Amino acid sequence: KQWYQRRVAITAGDDELKKDPVVQNHLKSLYDNLLEKNLVRIIEPYSRVQIAHVAETISLPYEVVEKKLSQIILDKKFSGILDQGSGVLIVYDGSESDQTYTYALDTITHMGKVVDVLFKKAQKLS
Repeated sequence: KQWYQRRVAITAGDDELKKDPVVQNHLKSLYDNLLEKNLVRIIEPYSRVQIAHVAETISLPYEVVEKKLSQIILDKKFSGILDQGSGVLIVYDGSESDQTYTYALDTITHMGKVVDVLFKKAQKLS
């Protein structure tokens, strides 16, 4: 709650700060980083957690929390899925990584080499 109250204090602050685009950009970046770190810290102990509970814990609107959680997941900073139908965040263990893409690329590379060798052999027979 304290960091959010500071955000409100900053935005209600000096008009010169509000007019300076560089300061605004840095404040927005700082706010986003703090929000991200606090959300991750809140959801870490859970395997499933209600988004409403997270929003209530951090004293932010549900929509803001849901949007930021989806951004964190899409940026691969946290492993999980949002079940928007039931309003639940399902958290996956960070240690599990899907190697399917890597294996598929290796298979395609090896198949390409096989095709090249077969093509060379076919040329020798001609």
